Order: sequence, then C-alpha cells, then structure tokens
Amino acid sequence: METAAEENREQSQEKKGCFECCIKCLGGVPYASLVATILCFSGVALFCGCGHVALAGTISILEQNFSTNVTDHALLSEVIKLMQYVIYGIASFFFLYGIILLAEGFYTTSAVKELHGEFKTTICGRCISGMFVFLTYVLGVAWLGVFGFSAVPVFMFYNMWSTCEVIRSLSTNMTSADQICVDIRQYGIIPWNAIPGKACGSTLANMCSTPEFYLSYHLFIVACAGAGATVIARIFPQT
Repeated sequence: METAAEENREQSQEKKGCFECCIKCLGGVPYASLVATILCFSGVALFCGCGHVALAGTISILEQNFSTNVTDHALLSEVIKLMQYVIYGIASFFFLYGIILLAEGFYTTSAVKELHGEFKTTICGRCISGMFVFLTYVLGVAWLGVFGFSAVPVFMFYNMWSTCEVIRSLSTNMTSADQICVDIRQYGIIPWNAIPGKACGSTLANMCSTPEFYLSYHLFIVACAGAGATVIARIFPQT
C-alpha cells in the first residue's frame, strides 16, 4: 500500500512538473511578434501572388484594347516584367526576415530571460537588435509607399469599371453610349501617339465583361489589401 501511494505521489509530481514546464514555455512565446509575423507573411503573400497575376492580366488588356502597336507599350511591358521579378525578391526576403525577427522575439522575452537566468548583453548583440529595429521602421515606411503605389491601379480599374456601368445603364440609347470613353493615355502609362489609346461605347463595355478585366481588377484590390496588412505588421510591436 505504501509503495502504491508513493508511486501515485511521484506521478502527481511528474504531472505537476510537466504542467509547470508547459506554462513556462507558453509564457516564453512572444505573441506580439508571432501575430506580426503571421500578418506580415499573409500580407506579403497576397501582395506578391495577386500582384504578379494582375500585372500579367493588365498587359493582356492593354494589348487587346488600348495599344495595338507593340512598340507603343514596349517600355511599359519591360517595367511590368521587372516588377514581377522584384516581387519574387520581395517574397524571398520577407520570408527570411520574418523568421529572423520571430526568432529574436523569442530570445528577448522576459520569460526566456528568467528561464536561462541573467546574462550579460554584449555590444554586438545590442547593435544587431538596434539594426533590426531601425530596419523594421525603414521597411514600414517603404511599405507605406508600396501601399500607396498599389492603390493606383485600383483607382484606374475602378474608373474603367464605373464608366462601364454608366454605359450599361445607357444601353437603350447606343448613340450617347458610344460617346463615353476611357482614355488610358491620360494616366501616362502609354504615349499620346498610341493607337487607339482609348476605348468607347460597346468596345469598353465588352472589355469590362472579359474574365481578364474582372480578375485583374479584384486581384489588384487584394494586392492593395495585402500591402496594407504588411504595413500594419511593420507597425505592430515586434518584441
């Protein structure tokens, strides 16, 4: 009987020790950094994935409706291809950078310091932490610019979509509908001598009904939202 009682006490102590260990481990999790990292990964993934596909769709829409001469939009095509390659670099960089920041967040929590005891902070460690803080705020400002830039195609597509809605409402009077146009040259993305440079009436309405336009428009919206989520993740406390 005494042996059984001792075994029960030992098992209860082991369970208590495991429970306390789990509580300590959970207390060492930097929840702010974890949420910020997840938000950053999600935002970058949305921006890069949706932005890449939307840019490809934009070229297709431009070639079919606004610029039949390849030389007129050759520069824009090269810029879009360059931006697609930049998107690959952004995705790779922020994947590694997010993991590094999350690891730093784990090792700078008070619970981890209590677990490993007091230790002396070196000058090198302080410089590295300061560099990460500075780089995080610089990237936050940069992503504000990216967020503003990603809103430009959303604005352009919204103008075209709203113009198409006006044309559909005037479908009974095709004469007045043919006078409603969208001139893409006014945005400066193609030269003024590009042919035709604008889409009017039924041509514009048919363009808005294509899957490329619908998909590109909504992907640009999601990409803009992803950039906004990344900005929030940069502002969110990392440690």
